[in-house]
Amino acid sequence: MLALNRQPQPVVQRHLITSLARSESEVLEAQRLRYKVFAEEMGANLPSAKEGIDRDMFDKYCEHLLVRESDENKVVGTYRILSPDQAQKIGGYYAQTEFDLTRLLHLSDRMVEVGRSCVHWDYRDGATIAQLWGGLAQYMQKSGHEYLIGCASIGMADGGHVAASIYRKLHRIYSAPVEYSVFPRNPLPLHALNQYLDAPIPPLLKGYLRLGAYICGEPAWDAEFNTADLLILLPMSRMSDRYAKHFLKLKK
Repeated sequence: MLALNRQPQPVVQRHLITSLARSESEVLEAQRLRYKVFAEEMGANLPSAKEGIDRDMFDKYCEHLLVRESDENKVVGTYRILSPDQAQKIGGYYAQTEFDLTRLLHLSDRMVEVGRSCVHWDYRDGATIAQLWGGLAQYMQKSGHEYLIGCASIGMADGGHVAASIYRKLHRIYSAPVEYSVFPRNPLPLHALNQYLDAPIPPLLKGYLRLGAYICGEPAWDAEFNTADLLILLPMSRMSDRYAKHFLKLKK
């Protein structure tokens, strides 16, 4: 789940630090931020809402990437990262709850899943997003894994017309090879939606596509979060040297 449905804010000079969570209290900071974005801002119906956090069974198997604003010492951005070994322990990837990933499973020993990406509204600018991507790039370089997958989410406050239009606009250019196709378990009913809106591409999705990511199939409807989710696959070999060098030089 990647929160993508707001445009970034103008860049403001800040001191941002990127790290992996080292304690349960730091994981809790990420879960509180996720609640603010997914439940309070986007209206998701979360099972853990009474606790004021977003938490599910995958969290304890994941690494949690944090972007912290050092002046106020608060977490303003997060990803969670599920390695191939940990995916095997829990019995699969989160994306398998939304898609049939059969055609990708031969990559699973080299495939990392990212999700629950979000940035606090006040920090939703290019600098914070770049810090998240830099942290991911460094993780992938150190781990040596070759593929990155994740569910890129588009809000459905309008009933799904924007999501359908974005998919129609992008899939002809960025569709994965047929051998990497996935199939939604709860498909967005594209035939019943207006697919011809002039909808802006959400910034995180646009960023992934610039890096070389594929869209692996039609969107799934995530009823809990009320989003349309696209399965994104990024072979690290498709990332250009220019982008790789840029993200790997970002300081933690």
